[in-house]
This record gives sequence, structure tokens and C-alpha cells, in this order.
Amino acid sequence: MNQRVFKTGIFSVQWFVFLVANSLILPIVVGQIFHLSSSEIIGLIQRMFFVVGISSLITGWFGHRLPIADGPAGIWVGIFVLMGQLAASQGSDPKHMLQLLEGGMLITGLAVVLISLLGWVRIMLRVFTPLVTGVYLIMLTLQLSGTMLKGMVGLNGASASVSVDPTSIILSFAVFLLVLALSIWGKSWMRSYAVLFGVIAGWAAYACVSGVGTISKSASLFRAPELFAWGMPAMNSGMLVTSIIVAFILISSVIASRSAMELVADQTQPESREKSLNHGGIAAGLSNVFCSLFAAIGVVPLTISAGFVRLTGQRNMRPFYYACALLILVSFVPGIYSVLSLLPAQVANAAMLASFAQMIGIGMRSILKEALDERRLTILGLALSFGTGVMFLPQDLFNTLPALFQYLLGNGVMVGMIVALALEQAWREKKPEREPGSRAASGGAASV
Repeated sequence: MNQRVFKTGIFSVQWFVFLVANSLILPIVVGQIFHLSSSEIIGLIQRMFFVVGISSLITGWFGHRLPIADGPAGIWVGIFVLMGQLAASQGSDPKHMLQLLEGGMLITGLAVVLISLLGWVRIMLRVFTPLVTGVYLIMLTLQLSGTMLKGMVGLNGASASVSVDPTSIILSFAVFLLVLALSIWGKSWMRSYAVLFGVIAGWAAYACVSGVGTISKSASLFRAPELFAWGMPAMNSGMLVTSIIVAFILISSVIASRSAMELVADQTQPESREKSLNHGGIAAGLSNVFCSLFAAIGVVPLTISAGFVRLTGQRNMRPFYYACALLILVSFVPGIYSVLSLLPAQVANAAMLASFAQMIGIGMRSILKEALDERRLTILGLALSFGTGVMFLPQDLFNTLPALFQYLLGNGVMVGMIVALALEQAWREKKPEREPGSRAASGGAASV
């Protein structure tokens, strides 16, 4: 009994570290882009912890019922960054842009709930074939692994000309290798705690080399997350259109994350899949409404959760629930989330990259669920070629387009997935032709 409680506790802490690592970095990046003060960034981290804990718990308990963590959605991060850059270039008020984003997340959340209630998710489910899902997972790994590698060497939010610290680079790669080694060659219990051991060892080593940093002091021991911290939501026609389109993109992410987890957790019941996705869509929509209310970055179920589960072997839901509850509790205690905000970005990115290494294998398993004939090989090749090709285009190529299309056309993951979706639907698989006389022969055989 005590051993089981101990294991559940350790698994819960490891899930907690995973949730924190996914929720911590991007609020800092967004805060810097909008020139928020250090106290405002700490407040954004607090609200991000609260929303991620609530949304992950709701989605896991009442939604798809799988251990899939929620975290900042890539498309919302992209739109936040573009809106911040737009405010800087036009001399607009950054707070007004943030209020527009609050309104956008509110509309998106309500749209996702409506789409799920109407049962339209099943229409999207038909087009998300194993090939499309596999392309999405592979492209996601290729694109985000570059971002995490930059984070490991200290280039996140900086230009490539900025000097980096060799010691920090060595430590980050040591963390990556430690997590990878424990997950591959460690004993069974070590594999389950690989990410936790890597983060603890890396943070301790980083503190010894660079110091622990300055903890933000708070006058209170308890503080609830603030509602509408950026002001009341605003809306304009451009944000309204963007929000509706983002709703469909978020639903596609819900489908992809669940499909990836099904491959890892061996939970594939077609009869309950549509119902589960509808519930997951409703939960994802409500989560984005919470993000609007608490002025956080819009969230979505993270596909990387499948890589984390495969890396650690943790498929039990109870530790996941405990970790979500712990993150919610921590978001009310300034002293704790201020300490967690000191987690070095290099350490977090190194641990996450080790989890992402599993995603390529999950994507390949999805693709190989059906035979790779000439048609599917061609679609796979074109989707990966266009998706990876976009990654090498100049970032300012699409600057004249609206923010949403800048994200879609400049994002290799989205381009690759759109190409795969379009070709899968336009280039239908030919049904095998019957040889002449086969019908008569079969009819004769039936009458015998």
C-alpha cells in the first residue's frame, strides 16, 4: 500500500514538472513582446498555471479521459507574437491588443463548444486519416525540435548574433542525454522518472554554476488569479474572422493529440471515439473561455503528451489528476510559483526535447497503419517537402498578409498538414477492378 502511494506521488510530481515546463516559457516570451513589467509577467505565469491546471483536469476527467496535458496553443502564441509586433510597428496601445486577444479567445472557445455540440467533429474526423495524423506528428517534431534546440543554447527570443554561454549549453545537453539514457537504458523504475530526474539534476547543476536567481517578493501568502487582468475583452471584424478560423484549427489539434495518445496508450474503440472527441472539443472550448476570463494564452491539448507517456510509461490517470490539482493549488501561492518561474529555460527545453524525440516514432506508427502504396508515398513526400520547405523561407516573406495567414503559410506544420489533407481528399484511392466474368463465377459458386 505504502509503495503504491509512493509511486503515485512520484508520478504525480513528474506530471507536475511536465505541466510546469510546458506552461512557463511562453508566458515569459509573450510578456517580453508586449513589454510587460516583471510583476505583470509573474501574474501571467500565475494565471497560465491556473488555466492549464483547470483545463487539463476538465479535459482529462470530463473530456477525452486520456492523460493529455493542456498547454499554450501554437496558433495562439503565433497570433500573440504577431499582434505584439503589430502594436510596436504601428505605435498602438499594447493593452488594447491584449484586450482584442481576450475577445478572440472568448469567441474561439464558444465556437469550439458550438461545433462540438452540433456533432461537426465527426466531419473533421473523417478527413484525419492515419496518414494525415502521421504527417502532422512528424512535422510538429521537426518544427518544434528546432525551437527547443534554440532554447537549449539560449537563443529563444534573441537573434543568432547574440553570444551564448558554453557552460549553459553543456549543461542543457547533459540534461537531454541524461533523460534519454535513463529512458532507454535505465531500470524500469528509472525510466518512469527519467524526466523528473533530468529536471532536478539540471536545475541543481545550473544553480551551482549560475546562481539561483532573484525570487519575486509578494506581500501576501495567498493570491487568487485576477479576472480580466488586461481589461474587458474587445472585438473587431478582423479578430472575429480570425477567431472562427482558429476554432477549426484547435479542433484539428484536439483530434491529432487524441490520435497520437491512442497509438501510445492502445485505446482505440471506434464506437466511443466520436463521443470522446465531442466531449474533448467541449472541454477545449471551455478552456479557451477560461483563458479569456483570466487573461492567459489560449490552450489546446498538447500532442507532446503522447511522447511523454511513451518515454515514461505513465498511462494511469490518477497521477495526472493529482498533478493538475497541485498546479491549480500552486497558482494561489505567490511564493511557490515565483520559485518555479526560476526554472532555467535551457533545462526545460532539454527535457522537452527528449520527449519530442518519441514523436517521430509515433508519427511513423500512424502512417504505417495502412500499406504505403504509390499514392500514399507520394502524398507523404509532397506534404513533408512543402512543410519542411516553408521552414527555410524568410520569416518576413508573408508580412503583408493578415496575422492569421502569416501564421498558416509561415508554419511548416500547418502547411504540411493542409497539403496532406487536400491530397488525401482530392486524390482518392482507386477501388480494385473486378476481372471480367468474376461476377458470374461468384454467382455460380453461390448457387452451388
